Amino acid sequence: MTRARSALVSLADTPWYHVVSRCVRRAFLCGKDHYSDRCFEHRRGWIVDRVKQLSAVFAIDVAAYAVMSNHYHLVVRVDAERATSWSRDEVLQRWTQLFDGPPAVRSFLAGRGNTLDAATLRAIDEIAEKYRARLHDLSWFIETKGHPLC
Repeated sequence: MTRARSALVSLADTPWYHVVSRCVRRAFLCGKDHYSDRCFEHRRGWIVDRVKQLSAVFAIDVAAYAVMSNHYHLVVRVDAERATSWSRDEVLQRWTQLFDGPPAVRSFLAGRGNTLDAATLRAIDEIAEKYRARLHDLSWFIETKGHPLC
């Protein structure tokens, strides 16, 4: 029986995890689909590139990976301490490499922080802390690949 990631991941116990994600309904991630006679091998490079991009943004290191025909495996280390050490600006810059962020964050990162009122700056601080938590969250790492990998 499957369990939610939140019930399986305990950074207090270990920062290391083996993650598997599968395609469903005979969908092919990579390689040759013998049912449709189509080749999806070109996707392998896309997946490897995306994993590298995400590991550069998140505080999650990829120790090993394998991309198979209908699934992939990752061995990762979640580094929550690294995410905690990042400044607010670095957190916002990292997050906005993947997502747009709200207009206030975009204005702040564009150098218009001195034009924002105190309430907006406090809101940006709160947003940064939410992003910081996500940047060392295994679920966000796995789901972000998707926009979706399979």
